[in-house]
Amino acid sequence: MNGADTAFVLISAALVMLMTPGLAFFYGGMVRVKSALNMLMMSFISLGIVTVLWVLYGYSLAFGDDLGGGLLGNFDHLGLKGINPTTLTGGKEGIPVFAFALFQLTFAVITPALMSGALADRVKFSAWSLFITLWVTVVYFPVAHWVWQPDGWLARLKVIDFAGGTAVHINAGIGALAAVLVVGKRIGFAKDPMRPHSLPLVMLGAGLLWFGWFGFNAGSALAANGTAANMALNTQVATGAAMLGWLAFERIRHGAFTTLGAASGAVAGLVAITPSGAAVNAFGAILIGLAAGAVCAWAVGLKFKLGFDDSLDVVGVHMVGGIIGTLLVGLLATGGVGGLTQLGRQAAGAFSVLAYSFTVSWLLAKLVDKTVGFRADADDELSGVDQAFHAETAYDLSAVGGSSAARSAQHPVPHPDHSKPDQSKVDA
Repeated sequence: MNGADTAFVLISAALVMLMTPGLAFFYGGMVRVKSALNMLMMSFISLGIVTVLWVLYGYSLAFGDDLGGGLLGNFDHLGLKGINPTTLTGGKEGIPVFAFALFQLTFAVITPALMSGALADRVKFSAWSLFITLWVTVVYFPVAHWVWQPDGWLARLKVIDFAGGTAVHINAGIGALAAVLVVGKRIGFAKDPMRPHSLPLVMLGAGLLWFGWFGFNAGSALAANGTAANMALNTQVATGAAMLGWLAFERIRHGAFTTLGAASGAVAGLVAITPSGAAVNAFGAILIGLAAGAVCAWAVGLKFKLGFDDSLDVVGVHMVGGIIGTLLVGLLATGGVGGLTQLGRQAAGAFSVLAYSFTVSWLLAKLVDKTVGFRADADDELSGVDQAFHAETAYDLSAVGGSSAARSAQHPVPHPDHSKPDQSKVDA
């Protein structure tokens, strides 16, 4: 066992675990007051559900020996059977399987949580919990096997996905779109203002995501080595470039540099560099970041033109950002790897995950909707899903401002939504 590498992977796993609460803050600040706690819980519940499923069968399905065809792992490690603290990974890493399993568990946790932002304000919490239980079982675990298990069919195809452009971000982004099409739009979508209730929380969440993403990306090297260092550097470089790209687009399009744009741009850069950062140099990371920032900023506005209600821009940031990073590495990879052949492999990986995840996610969302009902009642949606499903509110202002302040917390004064097209510069 290599003690230094083991420690590095364990620390990286802790950093990735922190990303899920960070995501909860990021999303929680973007919604209205009346659904802030529900948004936090939609991310947080994944820590419980996916952790248990991972031990029961998730690790075995994702990283067990291939059943055939590169599609799914076997059932040899149900309940982590056959693994003990001294069992080492089969590669040259020299780390315990438990360390690797923990690290990959944190990836499995955050992936369904990413989808929650697309469904903000309007779904039953119990139905959401059932949906992610089904989704990680039949979508995430198999796709993780395709990409990261050496016998997986995308791994054999030599698709470059170092830390999750396909398995995490494209997978979650297109799955979110499928669920949105089943659930439908929020009441008042594109008519009522739906401004973020706390931009400081959004910035805090973005900062925690940025911090944790060093574990997400560099930790995927599974060793404290030059590959991890390159990935860490490129993570920082692409994220900074993407933030600038988003803000530049926003300034030209809307006339202002917004804090929400800065936070969203940073996340778009983190997404795009995830599959590619270990295979490109710093200049390539800048190009990937700038492209992701500008293109994702443009893509988030498509929901108004196309008429789907992706509440917190999961599709525009994670699906689009994941596609950008997955494809561009085909052209920008160093060491003689990049080129049209590799671009073709990358496209095969991206679009196969898009097709599979969308189809199965739509079917699962339909199943949940037809059995237990996915959508919250209209009255609960209008009054706030926090009270309906959690019997709590995010802020109790009655003690400091009287009943009028409490009413304002539940029904805040409307503000223009700067993400909608054709807003004035002041609104932006």
